[in-house]
Amino acid sequence: MRAIEITHPGPADVLKLCERPMPVVKAGEVLIKVHAAGVNRPDVFQRTGNYAPPPGASDIPGLEVAGEIVDGDLDYTTLDVGDHVCALVQGGGYAEYVVAPIQQVLPVPKGWSMLEAATIPENYFTVWSNVFDRAQLSAGETLLVQGGSSGIGVTAIQLASAIGHRVFATAGADDKVAACVVLGAERGINYKTEDFAAVVKSLTNDRGVDVILDMVAGDYLPREVSCLADDGRIAIIATLGGAKGTLDMGQVLRRRLTVTGSTLRPRSAEFKGAIAKKLKEKVWPMMAERKLKPVIHTVFPLEQAAAAHALMESSSHVGKIMLQVI
Repeated sequence: MRAIEITHPGPADVLKLCERPMPVVKAGEVLIKVHAAGVNRPDVFQRTGNYAPPPGASDIPGLEVAGEIVDGDLDYTTLDVGDHVCALVQGGGYAEYVVAPIQQVLPVPKGWSMLEAATIPENYFTVWSNVFDRAQLSAGETLLVQGGSSGIGVTAIQLASAIGHRVFATAGADDKVAACVVLGAERGINYKTEDFAAVVKSLTNDRGVDVILDMVAGDYLPREVSCLADDGRIAIIATLGGAKGTLDMGQVLRRRLTVTGSTLRPRSAEFKGAIAKKLKEKVWPMMAERKLKPVIHTVFPLEQAAAAHALMESSSHVGKIMLQVI
């Protein structure tokens, strides 16, 4: 099969088209003929040598796909050979075929194309796990999304606003701020020209927000704490601003704040399967009604994966960067 491999750690052009053996399907897995795959920041980190695949995972990058089931362990599922599905995988997505644990495989939402469905898994699993499970965003609460124009950001904005939450989002350019508002944010904040903490406090009558989805960390932490409501929660999913930050533990204690973090890739299939069940129950109906929509910035053919990574690193995109395999 055709696949994209990382020839050695380095810049985008180390990604090369190659021929690889077909993946072997094991018990509890299905083999998917890939139509489209999503490009995500963890793929870039893996390419640069800063995010090794978990033990046993493919060294081929790619964490989310949509395609057609062609084989696998289907005895105890409602899925069958020929079904159109999307899946979260630990690696191997930049290829014509990939294996996925059956728990992490979901039917393509009604009315969605394969390309659109491939935008779903990595972002929706991540947002649901961190915003709704870990940070427990609840009825009547507010959410601040850092990096609102990213794939994760556009997902968090749409999902939280569709459920009925007030959402604020940061971005680094006025056109990206405007895109966040179109997607459902009550207020977009240009972090280069505005103090997001001051804006959030003004929008909440100095109360602050209940939950912050943070992919920056670093020196954002003190400002995030300053604009959290009492009993507020920060869910950290990446450290684009640095792995170390200053935390005022006095405020954490006095105001009962929670700072939590997680990475999804190394978690078990059972853990991810539990998220998949919640998504199918609570989110798939909204997708079928187009209350949630894919936001696709650019689509590259598989062989142009290097160009896709270069675009990702430029941070000039809004939404998803995708690879078309078929």
